[in-house]
Amino acid sequence: FEVERPLKYGCNPHQLPAGLCSVNGGKLPFDVVAGIPGYINLLDAVNAWQLVYELAKATGKPAAASFKHASPAGAAIGVPLSEAEVEVYEVKGKPLSPVATAYVRARNADPMCSFGDFVAVSHVVDVATANILKIEVSDGIIAPGFEPEALEILKAKKGGKFIVLQADNDFVPPEMEYRMCGGLGFMQKRNDKICDATLLEKVVTSKKDLSEQAKLDMILGMIAIKY
Repeated sequence: FEVERPLKYGCNPHQLPAGLCSVNGGKLPFDVVAGIPGYINLLDAVNAWQLVYELAKATGKPAAASFKHASPAGAAIGVPLSEAEVEVYEVKGKPLSPVATAYVRARNADPMCSFGDFVAVSHVVDVATANILKIEVSDGIIAPGFEPEALEILKAKKGGKFIVLQADNDFVPPEMEYRMCGGLGFMQKRNDKICDATLLEKVVTSKKDLSEQAKLDMILGMIAIKY
């Protein structure tokens, strides 16, 4: 491990020193565009990014996730909202791109748990998404890119302290994972299994037909539970 970016502190203020490290001299999977990310912010960002990257790959649709304390508070894909959902999610009259819709769904899966969250989006963040996100209480976002106007909207959030990370779509994590706990070292092959529709081809229940919506729901659940 090589420290690439010192951090203010670790999981708690008394845990010093702390830092973000590269592995085996490799590059980091994102660039810091704005803000100063902390230890928990980065854990949220990296896990949320892996979730939405896999979800978009498995479904072919834009995906979004809301992470809080290293766990998903919500995850969703960009399927249209019903009229009732538009009302409940308080987005009536607002432009809703597929990316923005994915974010609205993810944020509203459990809006109380999402308070002060870290957001991940699988696609380029557009103005519609940025305008919805700018009014929410959130610490930051990670995405593969940002429209220029959307980036300016986000950089102005929280008086310029909102964290913006640009993910590297081509980054591939190392095959092996290592961690320490209680003085012990653990290693395992990274869980790189993509849970997509191929896993649903063999239905063992008496009811054999699965709707497309049911398949998308099951794929989303399988991927979200990994993180």
